[in-house]
Amino acid sequence: MKLSRTEIAERLAGDFPDGAVVNLGIGLPTLVADYLPEDREIILHTENGMLGMGRAAAEDEIDGDLINAGKIPVTEPPGASYFHHADSFAMMRGGHIDYCVLGAYQVAINGDLANWHTGAPDAIPAVGGAMDLAIGAKHVYVMMDLFTKTGQCKIVEQCTYPLTGLGCVERIYTDMAIFELSEGQIRVLEIFADLDLAGLEEAMGLRLQDGLVAA
Repeated sequence: MKLSRTEIAERLAGDFPDGAVVNLGIGLPTLVADYLPEDREIILHTENGMLGMGRAAAEDEIDGDLINAGKIPVTEPPGASYFHHADSFAMMRGGHIDYCVLGAYQVAINGDLANWHTGAPDAIPAVGGAMDLAIGAKHVYVMMDLFTKTGQCKIVEQCTYPLTGLGCVERIYTDMAIFELSEGQIRVLEIFADLDLAGLEEAMGLRLQDGLVAA
């Protein structure tokens, strides 16, 4: 009773307001582009220099010059525009992105984000534009599995991996639940796993606040 990665993407996509400018980080967040609601206009920005990016391209739509930051071919809806990489980063750093969605290795309860390096000697660091987005976007969302493959919770009291940004994460979308971070507390908005709040709290080893909306 957990959400698949595409289901997480679809759930997250429904929370953007009409007219929002959104950057999707590489990896899991790129899936969100395929599930944007049709009843509102969401403007996708990609750090390699495109505004108004569309969903992932199908076979007969693939153009090698049209890719997102993760090098995935994308579509070009009417109104899409292109610009220099430096201009794209100026948009990110200048507070012009309403929402960004990033993957993460760890998120601390105070909103600290670690998503570019595990600290392992043989790991390849891949910060990209994550630091710029973590500081420059108005709202920072994280999309990730709640637990690692070896069973460690990715939401932690304090990050042990190198940090990307301090106190920047506002909301976390996972396969088991949605969390909101505020003033050093974790509020649970939705639970998808076959657990109640107490069970989720025990599994994570963290104190959780009840923000569940009654059905």
